[in-house]
Amino acid sequence: MSLDHGVTATRLDYTAICAFLYHEARLLDDRQWDEWLTCYAPDASYWMPAWDDNDETTEDPQSEISLMYYPSREGLEDRVFRIKTERSGASTPEPRTSHTVSNVEVVADRGAEVDVRYNFHTLNHRYQVTDQFFGTMFVTLRRDGANLLISAKKIVLKNDYIRQVIDVYHV
Repeated sequence: MSLDHGVTATRLDYTAICAFLYHEARLLDDRQWDEWLTCYAPDASYWMPAWDDNDETTEDPQSEISLMYYPSREGLEDRVFRIKTERSGASTPEPRTSHTVSNVEVVADRGAEVDVRYNFHTLNHRYQVTDQFFGTMFVTLRRDGANLLISAKKIVLKNDYIRQVIDVYHV
């Protein structure tokens, strides 16, 4: 049975997208901070909106409260620097994490960029306590030659209660 070439190409792209997302999650679990940063384009935004009083996420990181917001990779680089140099009380000692990526869906393909939606579940162990974080990611991946880079990431954290400072490795 022969497959349509468009279907085959889509499957290859989907497989590469999933492999990239799994790789990014593994880099966080393995605490490979510098390698994790290479998953992000220099102009990549990284945003985790907060929930407002109407049970809706905030819409503008410039004018509304966010749980995390970095307008470019420089903010992520600063965060990684603080984690690596133990200048972050929230990250000392570094937690052990296990990220699960599921329900990966390509929602738009504009050629050079692909919008992806997926669910995440992260287990985080620190100070003899294991916490769970879960939600939905909205990621724009940019094709860079044979590679993919994250050019935007919006993280919708669905936990009702967070008993600690949330950080990049929690999601």
